[in-house]
Amino acid sequence: MPIYSLKDIIARNPVPGFELKFIHGENMTSAHWQIDKGAALPEHSHPHEQFAIVLEGKLELIIGGEVNIMEPGKVAVIPGGTPHSGKALTDCKVLDVFYPIREDFV
Repeated sequence: MPIYSLKDIIARNPVPGFELKFIHGENMTSAHWQIDKGAALPEHSHPHEQFAIVLEGKLELIIGGEVNIMEPGKVAVIPGGTPHSGKALTDCKVLDVFYPIREDFV
């Protein structure tokens, strides 16, 4: 059983203000984000089901046109194919879990 340390994973910066580290399993992908206050992720969609979990901070998450304010303790379940976007209202740490594995990021 593999054990990972986030400090050892090379970060990607897909858009300004977003630092991203992936861990891939056989069937799932986790994405560990550090997001700067004010940084925005443009609207997009993908076929994967996604859980978005805010660990620290406050995030505006728009899912299918509905605005949600995400804080620690809230979990958004985003069905595959649903347009969504986000903007950090404060510095944030966010964990996303995708099923199936994000082959596009392996």
